[in-house]
Amino acid sequence: MIQSWLYLVLLLGASEWGFFGHRLINRVAVYTVPTEMMGWYKPYIDYISEHAVDPDKRRYATKHEAVRHYIDLDHWGTLPFDHMPRYWDQALALNMEAYVINETDTTFLLRAIPHEQWKDTLADYSARLSLVRTHYLRQYYEDQAAITCDSLTMLFPEMQCNTSSIIYISDAFSAHGIVPYHLQVMQRRLTKAFKEQNLDQVMRVSAEFGHYIADACVPLHTTSNYNGQLTDQVGIHAFWESRIPELFAMDEFDMVVGTATYIDDPVTYFWDLVLSSHKEVDKVLGLEKELSQTFPSDKQFCFEERQNQNIRTQCTAYASAYNLAMNNMVEDRFRIAVKAVGDVWYTAWVDAGQPSPPANKMLAQRSAEDEELNKATQSGKALGREHEN
Repeated sequence: MIQSWLYLVLLLGASEWGFFGHRLINRVAVYTVPTEMMGWYKPYIDYISEHAVDPDKRRYATKHEAVRHYIDLDHWGTLPFDHMPRYWDQALALNMEAYVINETDTTFLLRAIPHEQWKDTLADYSARLSLVRTHYLRQYYEDQAAITCDSLTMLFPEMQCNTSSIIYISDAFSAHGIVPYHLQVMQRRLTKAFKEQNLDQVMRVSAEFGHYIADACVPLHTTSNYNGQLTDQVGIHAFWESRIPELFAMDEFDMVVGTATYIDDPVTYFWDLVLSSHKEVDKVLGLEKELSQTFPSDKQFCFEERQNQNIRTQCTAYASAYNLAMNNMVEDRFRIAVKAVGDVWYTAWVDAGQPSPPANKMLAQRSAEDEELNKATQSGKALGREHEN
């Protein structure tokens, strides 16, 4: 049970449907940071909570956003996934493709390496790494880069191409999600913001970092069956991630998780979060499937009025039964997320030299950017894979 003082803290700014969980996690995480750094976060707790949802809003404005929220681990094999590269340049190197676009077809000079072969010693792996680091890392994932034939043959002498040809390179990895790699990027960004004592950047990156960390703690963000679409369970994503927290978090979740601790190895830490989430996927899907076959069918879905509309959603009794069948897994993953958000904030602050917040500094107004994000959210369709439907 949440202590009464914390209940009131959470209630403020954490009630909007659809964004409930992310706002709640960020808000509670503020109370995990030690006293010495509370001056960075407590005065701006409303900002940290409100802007926790900005990454989701950006999914309506740019195609590059969606892949930062998930990773389809099952596309790349099975647990323990020790064959998967832990760093982004390595993942790209194994999945880099080079090709020439001809008048009638596309000729591939370099193809992605099947994941079954990743553990093997690859003769061209170092050349692939050089190709990525020299010609691609500054590109957005899922975008093409163009190089000359000479540039390619310098790295791959055995490769033949027309010297007048333009060689296009792209990755065959990111479409299946990049969340553990993006967490590494966010850790570096937050550390840099603290070092520069840039309050606006610290708050912005902290709020958004909390979002991605929370996503990494959701089992359905780690599987290609992300919304039950492969098992006739469409809608289970929002059921697990939104409906259950909305119904039970304020009265039943214990969100007191202790004080944030320093992360010695962030890369391993992020991968452990993702892998621990993935271990729960079968339970998330299997228990709901079993419950749907035994629970009275006419009591599984109800209509509720929200914003002057009747919305079809899972009935409270059905949600309670599912939550009980999972042995409170949603609460456990939320607690892990809250602690992890505090841990990454604290680690970035320590790595930056434990700076004090700028005195008498006010956050800059972001009204124009916020308005653009809100408009895109209200009027657009999510670009990239949609998790919530």
